[in-house]
Amino acid sequence: MVQEIMNNQTISRWQQPHTFNQDKKQPGEKRTVWVIVITATMMVVEISAGILFGSMALLADGLHMASHAAALLISVFAYVYARRHAKDAKYSFGTGKVNALGGFSGAILLGVFALMMVWESVDRLIHPVSIAFNQAISVAVLGLIVNGVSVFILGDHHSGHDSTDHTHHTDHPSNDSHHDHNLRAAYFHVLADALTSITAIFALLIAKYFGLNWMDPMMGIVGAILITRWSVGLIGATSGILLDEQAEQLVEMVRTSIENQNDKICDLHLWLIAPNIYSLVLSIVSDDPKSPDEYKQRLPHDLGLEHITIEVNPVNAHND
Repeated sequence: MVQEIMNNQTISRWQQPHTFNQDKKQPGEKRTVWVIVITATMMVVEISAGILFGSMALLADGLHMASHAAALLISVFAYVYARRHAKDAKYSFGTGKVNALGGFSGAILLGVFALMMVWESVDRLIHPVSIAFNQAISVAVLGLIVNGVSVFILGDHHSGHDSTDHTHHTDHPSNDSHHDHNLRAAYFHVLADALTSITAIFALLIAKYFGLNWMDPMMGIVGAILITRWSVGLIGATSGILLDEQAEQLVEMVRTSIENQNDKICDLHLWLIAPNIYSLVLSIVSDDPKSPDEYKQRLPHDLGLEHITIEVNPVNAHND
């Protein structure tokens, strides 16, 4: 029994956890929940008013908000699922990639919404409809206020980041706050709503005072193009994570820190397993082999390397 206890204690010293902080509530989760509450409240008000007062503009905008509320729910589900299953042993490297999966799903929905906007705008260009300008402008202004509040709530994590940045895997991890792709997707959804409101107000004012009714659907197409750009950028960022794309700049930093006259890397795999956290599998060939711990000490300590496996092979281990 004593030997069993000692063995268990010895083994536990070498075991690595696989939660990678995903068992903790993430800052973006609470923010996204607040935005859903605001969006859902405004959705109910607009749909109710649209039915009560027979306003198609109010009803349409309410249904539009419902679609974005559903998209935001995906982000919240991803946060909750990742947290609740963070310690589930069936996930080899934890649930960190649920974050990227939520962002990828949100990006796909952004693209679908953009296509819907183009379809409706083209239909309006071909088959113009009369516009109740005062009512439509009021709805757009109200929507802009609500979406502006939502953008403010989610926006702290996005200041200074290009929405189409594909270099998520080459940035220094400690400065890479936009690794929360789930929050990024939620942010782009409310930003898309705000953009729609701004372009609608501009187009409706031009149409009302200059008689250029075609500006309304044209602005819809312009907005859809920008939303598509956000969608493509986010798909590029998240798909690389889901497909275990190598972080090339970090790979080079690892290689530089390990290799010298005696030690050469023969196999290296480095990939993102959670926001700002990378796993590293390294195989070294050496004519003066050191212990794996000594090689680990050579690695930079600020790269977010949390799960490191090193294999050391003496040069004379194989005789051809």
